[in-house]
Amino acid sequence: MFSRFVRPQTAYALHNSSKNFGTSTQRNAKVAVCGASGGIGQPLALLLKGSPHVTELSLYDIVHTPGVAADLSHIETAAKVKGFNGPEQLKDALKGAEIVIIPAGVPRKPGMTRDDLFNTNASIVRDLAQACSEVCPKALIGIISNPVNSTVPIASEVFQKAGVYDPNRIFGVSTLDVVRANTFIAEAKNLDPTKVNVPVVGGHSGVTIIPLISQAKPNVDFSKDKLKALTERIQEAGTEVVKAKAGAGSATLSMAFAGARFTFALCRALKGEPNVIECAYVRSNITEAKYFSTPLLLGPNGIQKNLGLGKLSDFENELLVAAIPELKKNIQKGEDFVNKK
Repeated sequence: MFSRFVRPQTAYALHNSSKNFGTSTQRNAKVAVCGASGGIGQPLALLLKGSPHVTELSLYDIVHTPGVAADLSHIETAAKVKGFNGPEQLKDALKGAEIVIIPAGVPRKPGMTRDDLFNTNASIVRDLAQACSEVCPKALIGIISNPVNSTVPIASEVFQKAGVYDPNRIFGVSTLDVVRANTFIAEAKNLDPTKVNVPVVGGHSGVTIIPLISQAKPNVDFSKDKLKALTERIQEAGTEVVKAKAGAGSATLSMAFAGARFTFALCRALKGEPNVIECAYVRSNITEAKYFSTPLLLGPNGIQKNLGLGKLSDFENELLVAAIPELKKNIQKGEDFVNKK
């Protein structure tokens, strides 16, 4: 199933040298980042500014965005950067956007679950989705704001109420789970992490994260205990970072890298590049859960084909059974937030 699962270029492999960051003739996308002044937004914007795929970079946040934009605008790449501050400038920030990436919201602190973020981040995603539905309804939307299992259904419900919903264009960015799986398995087997591919399916929190290690490329083999330990580390890697930062933040830098990787995949798909495949959390009929992450073939209009689950091991089937009830609960929570308001 995943023989065509092509490893996308990383943020750094997109450029050959610091002097060539912005010289590609294939630059084609206007990208808006909503939450651009935050811990994820700033490094994400930096990576996007360095990409030859980005023509314009529109940065939006509640505060400090003009300063972030001014700082980035001094970098010797061709992408044009503009900063927009406050709710009154939100719609201007979104005008003409072909891709909108949303890392806005509060980060996790020690002891917090992603669900603890819900009340604050749910409102933020709802309001940003409402603006997108009015200003750029055909844009490809990548949602990073946690809890992704619930915020993607929130955005989808908002688009449905606005009468402009296209399930092929709204994505939960679960790329960090793939990045972590590739890294941890490469470390365990002494492999080059840039040459490891592990599809990660399900959702983007705890038991809903299902790394399909049986489908890893190259093939790898682990004892039952090691497989369980690796899987649990991938599932709880976000908490690992929150604890290590000891109250100073969450996984901002690795998430920015993963968000940039997914954004570049969307850019490449927009211009019709073939075989652009990434895992993302989307509206799905692959399982009983209404939203589910699987490898997706991407095209100019978003999802071109859902590549599904492939053949699961017995261990992975057990993970799937454990994930579905939690996913359904998360999805319902997001939908109820919009519909009960």
